[in-house]
Amino acid sequence: LTQIAKVHVEPMGVYSQKVTKIEQLRDKAVVAIPNDPTNCGRALMLLEQANLIELRKGVGVLATELDITKNPKQLQVKALEAAQLPRILPEVDLAVINTNYALPAGLVPTKDALFIEGSESPYANVLAVRTADQNKPALQKLAQALNSPEVKAYLNENFAGDIVPAF
Repeated sequence: LTQIAKVHVEPMGVYSQKVTKIEQLRDKAVVAIPNDPTNCGRALMLLEQANLIELRKGVGVLATELDITKNPKQLQVKALEAAQLPRILPEVDLAVINTNYALPAGLVPTKDALFIEGSESPYANVLAVRTADQNKPALQKLAQALNSPEVKAYLNENFAGDIVPAF
């Protein structure tokens, strides 16, 4: 398969019911992250972007808790089933939650997240096609339509930053 268009990002966010700013986080706070391989690395990278931890150089999306090289607040990172994270939010100091679980739980990523991924996230939803078909006019037309100003306006108007155009 070959990617022919990035469409949108459903940003992962860092949520809390105990602090209103990441800087207020206490030492040895409990931080819940998704336990599946893709989202675990994504969550750890987001915690690194928020300056809460440092990861082993070059590990990227494959990061696990074992790749944390600096943890100045001695955060206790707990990997749990992603769908459970909104439910356990009251019991932990922070939870890193995917938008597809945050929205049904009543969380509004652009308002409730203390820290959130941006449109530059490597986790954009894409239009992927068979490599042999990537230059077919109909597929190129679809890619152009998905990356049009109209689609961008629709995403911005209907999702107000909770789903972000990736183009």
